Parts: sequence; structure tokens; C-alpha cells
Amino acid sequence: MKRQVAVIGLGRFGYGLACTLFDMGHDVLAIDSDESSVQSVAAHVTHAVQADATNEAILKDLGVASFDVGIVGVGSDIQGSVLTTILLKKLGVKHVIARAENELHGSILEKIGADKVVYPEREAGIRVAHQMAKLDILDYISVSETYGVAKLAAPEHFVGKTLSELDLGRRGKWGVAVLLIKREKEVIVTPDRSEMVKTGDVLVVSGNDDRLEDMLSGAKVPEAHSKEAS
Repeated sequence: MKRQVAVIGLGRFGYGLACTLFDMGHDVLAIDSDESSVQSVAAHVTHAVQADATNEAILKDLGVASFDVGIVGVGSDIQGSVLTTILLKKLGVKHVIARAENELHGSILEKIGADKVVYPEREAGIRVAHQMAKLDILDYISVSETYGVAKLAAPEHFVGKTLSELDLGRRGKWGVAVLLIKREKEVIVTPDRSEMVKTGDVLVVSGNDDRLEDMLSGAKVPEAHSKEAS
């Protein structure tokens, strides 16, 4: 579904977000007070404007009130971040996403009405930590403190075995669900347990962090967990 998105603040986070959303087919208005930032993104979005997003009159003139989503990518300028978020909500933007530098910043954004608060630096740190801990992991998204979704290159000891033989799946001993398998240009969604893993496969799996680590290392599953799975 094509959406109208206003991205305010064109640092690394806002720039990457604006370009990606435009590439995905959305109408993107990019706003920043810095002229060079606006010029660098202009060719990669629908519209790019140098403007002060803490000025309500300017946001009205730009028609931001009619946008489906407003994303406040401003980071270190907490006052500007908070004021911009307040104005987007006041103008009636349907869904406001705001970037936070820390927990206090995030708490303030939530209290003034941000529909979603994101912590890109913290989330990037979590992903890198998991990738370092296990090099098979290509990407990682934390769902809760001890549970996540991992994208991983099929380990060598997976190749030639079915998901059933590997004891993967919701009822497997690891308690790790296989959400999809990417095989060259093919994507197999919720694969059957009879599906065999092939060389070059990329798996997207979800489960408890400890179980994911155990599964990748081939460690023996704890007896208590094995009984629970059965």
C-alpha cells in the first residue's frame, strides 16, 4: 500500500529511511534545516525541503497534516525532536514514529503522543552483538529481552538434512520455528518439516536466544526442555 511519509531529520538514520521508503514505492517528503543534507537526498525522494520543522506554520504550508506517517529522525537535538513530535500530533498526522537517543528521551516522546518510539543505535548494537556471538547469524531482531528472530546462513551441518531431522519447528526439541527459507530467487514461507536444507540456503528462524545459540552450535538440548517439547 502506497503511503505519504514525511521524514524529518536527515542524519544517517533519516537519510537511509527516506531513501528506502522511496525505493519501496512510497511518496516521501524529506525535511531538514541543513541545506547540504537536503541536496544530498533530493534525487532519492519525492520532495526534499530545507525548513525548520519546529515551526507549525511551515509544516502546515508543506501539507504535512495530510500525510499518513510522520517520522521524526532528529536525534541529539532533544528539544527539536519533542517539539516536532508535538506539532505532528497537533496537525493530525495519522501515525507518528519518533527516534529516541535514550530511555528518558523515549519516555518523553511516548508521553507526548508518539505512536511508536524507536532506538536505532540500541537496536543496531543488539544485532551486531548477536552477529559477533555467532557468525552464522546474518541479522537479528529482538522481540523481547530473551526472544528474537534471526536470519542465518545454513550451517554446514544443516545441509542435506530435513527440518524434521534437525528437530526444527515449533514442536522440535529446540523450540525454534523456521519462518521461511530463501533459496536463490525462491522464498519458501513456513516450510514443511520434510523440507531439506540445501547449500546456500538462508533461514529466518524465531525462538529463545539460548535455544538459538544451542541449535547453531549443535549442543545437547537440556533434558527439562526436551520433556517440555514432547
